[in-house]
Amino acid sequence: MRIYYNGGFLMEKYIYDESNGLWYELQGDYYILCLTLPTEKEHKPIGLWGQRHKRYLQEHNKIFYTTLLTSGKLNEYLVDVDKQTEEHFERLVEQMKQSQGITEQLKSENALEWVQRTNNIQACAREIVNKEIIFG
Repeated sequence: MRIYYNGGFLMEKYIYDESNGLWYELQGDYYILCLTLPTEKEHKPIGLWGQRHKRYLQEHNKIFYTTLLTSGKLNEYLVDVDKQTEEHFERLVEQMKQSQGITEQLKSENALEWVQRTNNIQACAREIVNKEIIFG
């Protein structure tokens, strides 16, 4: 343990307060509470949907975002949102393709039309998941 001489007193660099179970660090003449965020068990990569939802939370739901961040559950939450959103998006695209008769046969007969209609469906599905999950 390091001890510092400060104005005639010997002061320890770190002290532990047993009454509240917290550590303090000497900063100049004062002891400041040592705070660290809890680490998450596993840090998985967050996909596009999770990144969009994170940005939304940071701008429009700061309290919820801060609660997740300080509890160490933000990454896990965003990975889950990303996974659910991707699955919902893919389901919507497939359902819309079936209902509009967009098939592999159309793809082989008229690739340009297939691409246009598929892109339109993906844009619609993107709007739906943005409204229902990402920005909802």
